[in-house]
Amino acid sequence: MKITTFRHAVFGVAGAAMLAVGLVSSAAAQESWKPEGPVNIVLHTKPGGGVDVYARTLAKELEPIIGQTIVIVNTPGGGGAAQMAKVRAAKPDGLTLGVNTVTHLTSMLTNLKGTFSPDDFDWIALSQEDPIMFFAAKESPISSMKDLVALAKEKGGEVNVGGFGPVGSMQNIGMTMLEQASGVKFNWVAFESTPDIIAAVLGGHVDVGVSNLGPVLSFFEADRLKGLGVLGTKRLSSLPEMQTFAEQGFDVDTNWIQARGVFGPKGMPMELQQQIADAIHKAMATESYQQYARASGVEDSDYGPKEYTQFVKDLLVVAEKQLTDAGLTSN
Repeated sequence: MKITTFRHAVFGVAGAAMLAVGLVSSAAAQESWKPEGPVNIVLHTKPGGGVDVYARTLAKELEPIIGQTIVIVNTPGGGGAAQMAKVRAAKPDGLTLGVNTVTHLTSMLTNLKGTFSPDDFDWIALSQEDPIMFFAAKESPISSMKDLVALAKEKGGEVNVGGFGPVGSMQNIGMTMLEQASGVKFNWVAFESTPDIIAAVLGGHVDVGVSNLGPVLSFFEADRLKGLGVLGTKRLSSLPEMQTFAEQGFDVDTNWIQARGVFGPKGMPMELQQQIADAIHKAMATESYQQYARASGVEDSDYGPKEYTQFVKDLLVVAEKQLTDAGLTSN
C-alpha cells in the first residue's frame, strides 16, 4: 500500500456527527461497557503533556458514560517501557488500559525491540491524529525552519533540539526527516514530558522544542513561544501564521503524524474491546471534548478494535520505512 493511500485510508476527519452515527449502529448490536470497578488508564508520560491532557479530558467525559471512576496513572520511564510493562501484566478485564502514540510502535522497532511486540497487546480504539510542530522561545533569533537549518549549517550541527522520547521516537524521527531534507545534523535532547521540553526552551537549555499543539498553546497565547513550522499537510487553525515544512522548502513525508489510541493487555474478549471503543467514541462526541479537540488542532477517528489493529499493522510498515531511511533499525 502506498503511504499516501494509507494516510487517506486510515485517517479522514471524523467529526462528532460521524462518531455518533457509528455509535448508533454498534450500540444496537451489543450492550454498553459497564466495568465492575474503577478503570486505570496508564500513561507513558508525566502530567501536563499532550497525552496527559487528552487522557484527562477523555476520562472526564467517559466517567458518567460507564458509571465508574477513571484513574489516570502517569508512568514515565524507558520511552514507554514502564507503562507497557504495567499494561501487559494486567488482567484482560478492561480495568487497566493504556494510551499509546506512534512512539510506542517505533520503540518496538528500535530500543525496545525484543522486549515488547505489538502482539503483546490488544489495540482497542484510535482517537486522534495530531501533527508535531517545532517552536522556540519568543526572544530566540530562530524564527522559522529556514533559520533553524541555517544555524545548524553555521554551527556545524551544534544546535540542540528537545523532544519526547529517545532516538527513534516519533518526534525524533520528525527531526531526522528534516535532517535528510535539509542536509544538516542536529543534537537530539530527549525528555519525558512536554512541560520539561517547554522549560528547557524557555530556559535556553535547548535551542528548539518539538511538540504537539495542545500542551504548548497557552505559552503561545501568553506570547512566550513562537512557532517555526508544522509537519503536516496544512497549517494549524490555532496558529495560522506558522508555515508548514513544505511551504518553507523542506520536502518531508507529511504522513508522519502523531496518533493517539487506547490499548490493553492481550486476551481481552472482542465484545469487551468493542464496548470500550464505543464508550470512548461516545465520550469524544460530547461538546466539551469536541471543544478541546478543535482547540488542540487534532482530528478525530472512529476506529474500533478491528480497524485499529489493522491500522497498527499498516503503521508499523510506514514506521519501519522511516526508521530504515534514518538508519535507526537493526536486524
